[in-house]
Amino acid sequence: MARRFSSAALLAIFAGVVVFDQLSKWWVMASFALYESRPVVGGLFSLTYVQNTGAAFGLLAGPPVWWRQFFFVLVAVAAMVVLVGAYRHYRRRGWLYGAAIGCIGGGAVGNLIDRLRFGAVVDFLDFYVKTHHWPAFNIADSAITVGVGCFLLASLCETPDSGE
Repeated sequence: MARRFSSAALLAIFAGVVVFDQLSKWWVMASFALYESRPVVGGLFSLTYVQNTGAAFGLLAGPPVWWRQFFFVLVAVAAMVVLVGAYRHYRRRGWLYGAAIGCIGGGAVGNLIDRLRFGAVVDFLDFYVKTHHWPAFNIADSAITVGVGCFLLASLCETPDSGE
């Protein structure tokens, strides 16, 4: 049986993601004008301050603000309920599941804080090749992506007799 992932470790990852995400966004907002871009690695990566009123890739950016706010808060609350259930189910299956859930939850809350404070999510990590840009994202988005990847990896590496 895999070692159980403690609630304290889950909360530490969760809080670390939220704090790092919010500090990075605070720094960007204090140091950049909206839409300002500063190259970090020429032709590949810049820090570019944008605000995303929609979801991933700007989806749902068009509906009225009140509807978007309600929808995104509802989705975040539902996600947290699912993550609590997932933690209860997977905590005995190993540390990678717990770390994944902490990353996903921390990222969801980091972006929820932005939506409640600003009505949009602060994004600033801008990767591109020449004129082809990947949509800008942030630390919370990265944590969610890493968390989902860790969860999938743990699922793929799990032996049939290691689950409950």
